Amino acid sequence: MMMPRSLESLEAQRAQITQQIAALGDLRRGSITSTTGRCGKPNCRCHKPNQPGHGPHLRLTYKQRGRTRTESLPDAPAVNKAKREIEEFRKYQALNKEFLGVNAEICHLRPSKPDRLSQLETKRSKPSSRRRLAK
Repeated sequence: MMMPRSLESLEAQRAQITQQIAALGDLRRGSITSTTGRCGKPNCRCHKPNQPGHGPHLRLTYKQRGRTRTESLPDAPAVNKAKREIEEFRKYQALNKEFLGVNAEICHLRPSKPDRLSQLETKRSKPSSRRRLAK
């Protein structure tokens, strides 16, 4: 059985996760996909039997505003850059999940304090019944 953690240790862990998130480099969501295909030229080698076609062409695929977007990755440096950015995004996702879990524990452990506003509301006097009758 796991021992309950103190509020102070959880707050320290949350601060550490926040620092790790702030230290992340460039990141983006998506994945690298490969496409191959045949061109429109009927005499090209890609139309001959047992020929693989053109490609592979690497592309970065991601969602933006509910639509799937694709960007061509023209060379090895562009592919490596996209891989680094996707890897940083994966790190961000893991840190975000951990941050939310720690934060939920903090919310559960933190004692509730009475709100100043609700204390004032309970002390307010009620309107006079004489004034209401006069109207």
